Amino acid sequence: MVTTQDFYTWANEVIDKEIAAINNLHKYIHNNFASACKLLLQCKGRIVVLGLGKSGHIGNKIAATFASTGSPAFFVHAAEASHGDFGMITANDVVLAISNSGKTNEILTLLPLIKHLNIDLISLTGDADSPLAQQATVNINIGSPEEAGPLDLAPTSSTTATLVIGDALAIALLRARGFSATDFARSHPGGTLGKRLLLTVKQLMRQHQDIPKVSPSSLLKDVLVEMTVKRLGMTTIVDDEDTLLGIYTDGDLRRTFEHGEENMLQTMIKDLMTVSCRATSDDKLAFEVFNEMEQHKITAMPVTNSQHQVIGVIHLHDILQAGVI
Repeated sequence: MVTTQDFYTWANEVIDKEIAAINNLHKYIHNNFASACKLLLQCKGRIVVLGLGKSGHIGNKIAATFASTGSPAFFVHAAEASHGDFGMITANDVVLAISNSGKTNEILTLLPLIKHLNIDLISLTGDADSPLAQQATVNINIGSPEEAGPLDLAPTSSTTATLVIGDALAIALLRARGFSATDFARSHPGGTLGKRLLLTVKQLMRQHQDIPKVSPSSLLKDVLVEMTVKRLGMTTIVDDEDTLLGIYTDGDLRRTFEHGEENMLQTMIKDLMTVSCRATSDDKLAFEVFNEMEQHKITAMPVTNSQHQVIGVIHLHDILQAGVI
């Protein structure tokens, strides 16, 4: 009868074995690892990751990590490479071949072709004396970790160790290249980080006819029409040159009604507007402006140029809808 405690025990055994496999990697971070990093940095083409089976799945992830951290890379299935996909590999590339045994026939079959192209071969193996390790320009050994399964057959600890070495290579290259958060964002334009570091106010602001705009002599009744039509909860007040003079918001409207002045709808907006209002520029990051708006409890902000002319309005909801937050 299998008990709940059995599941806990088996899970912890797997975790312990995989942790041991990772801890064992420290002794393999030496000259070969540094040499592999230098070859990858000098690569004028792409890093081509070769693998098969479970090693292939790990290789696919390693290639994706390289690509997203500033090192152009792609994965090639070792079996498919023998049937046409090898044509994707050029003389400017570096091959990173993954095989725990170092004896994978589909990879060994490709070695003469790799040598013919005269390109560097880096191997990740669990056996430094294997054919693949011996024929590689540089071999990185992951050791021979005990697999986590009871039969020591299913690739578990070995694939985890390989993945960690792949991450170590990618991050070492990232640091060597001086890869920045902005560079990362350019590789991930659809993600939240990418949008935070790339989207500017100019890309999100309301422009041209969508800008709520009135003159200082406009009566409050006409200002309310402009605010209703443009639906931003505010309007800018500008002179004949579109220079920002002030703003009037829904909050200002409530305060105006609270005072209950007679004939207030006939009052000129210059007597009601907020003169010392916040504005931003169109080249600022939308994320930065969002933080400023949140801090000062502003839902819409005028966008001005260097002459303090109104060129747009940015609304809190537009930033949220863009996925910046």
